Amino acid sequence: MRIDVVGRKVEVTDAIREYAEGKATKLPKYFDGVQQITFTLTKQNHQNVASFDAELVLDVRGHDDFVSHCSDTDLYAAIDLVCEKGERQLREFKEKLKNGKH
Repeated sequence: MRIDVVGRKVEVTDAIREYAEGKATKLPKYFDGVQQITFTLTKQNHQNVASFDAELVLDVRGHDDFVSHCSDTDLYAAIDLVCEKGERQLREFKEKLKNGKH
């Protein structure tokens, strides 16, 4: 499984990359068809306050990509929130498959 961490207007440090990859490695336990995980982290400057947008794209076998978006003033919190959304999408998809509604 491939994990990419891309930064737009934000430097992706080793610490940020390791944090995102650590979160990403937990996602396949919710659905084992995950082939690729891509984080896109963007810094938005609004007046005096910077906020971070996190996008998570989950490439899943046999389904269109799952895409999640989140924003927060803390980059790590944005990563946490977007991972929670991706996790929920995978759980719901797995439930649909289990119930034969795909």
